[in-house]
Amino acid sequence: MSLQERKQRERAERERLIVATARELAEQQGWDAVTTRRLAERIEYSQPVLYSHFRGKREIIGAVALEGAAEMAVAMRAATSAASGPRERVAALARAYLDFAERNPAVYDALFQLDGGLAYAREDTPEPLKDAFAALLESLGEVAGDGVHPGMFTEVFWASLHGLATLTRAGRLLPEGAAQRVELLVDRLAAF
Repeated sequence: MSLQERKQRERAERERLIVATARELAEQQGWDAVTTRRLAERIEYSQPVLYSHFRGKREIIGAVALEGAAEMAVAMRAATSAASGPRERVAALARAYLDFAERNPAVYDALFQLDGGLAYAREDTPEPLKDAFAALLESLGEVAGDGVHPGMFTEVFWASLHGLATLTRAGRLLPEGAAQRVELLVDRLAAF
């Protein structure tokens, strides 16, 4: 291995460490606890080293969001691949989405609540974000209905899932009704 390859590998490892540490700290204590000073202390590098990878917290949030989008896409595809039939796929997709949001609140915030400097719904949207949307579209496009644009239907269904995730987490919806809400969403919005 050349010196340059080793340095590139070490740089990539440091970057992964920064992102993993930020994510861990955010999941434990919230995003307000994530500062470059605290990250530097936790990973035992100086703040200038952090700034050599990320210009600041915003870019770190963006990196966590991209990692989370890739994980969310994998989770949704895994859930839908085991389901038989369109209704079961949509229900599995909805449960996987809501489960991901519940298990990873800081990542979910990085994806959909905080400014990570990422472009959404544009040509320059990063691939992990496009792929997460594609994972939704793969199951939802087939149930959009006649005369309904599959992408538009996916946006509306996704917005409904986001609303359920956000309102449940904020304590605005009773947790006992979670399964019934998913069933209602699937049966009514997807018109099964």
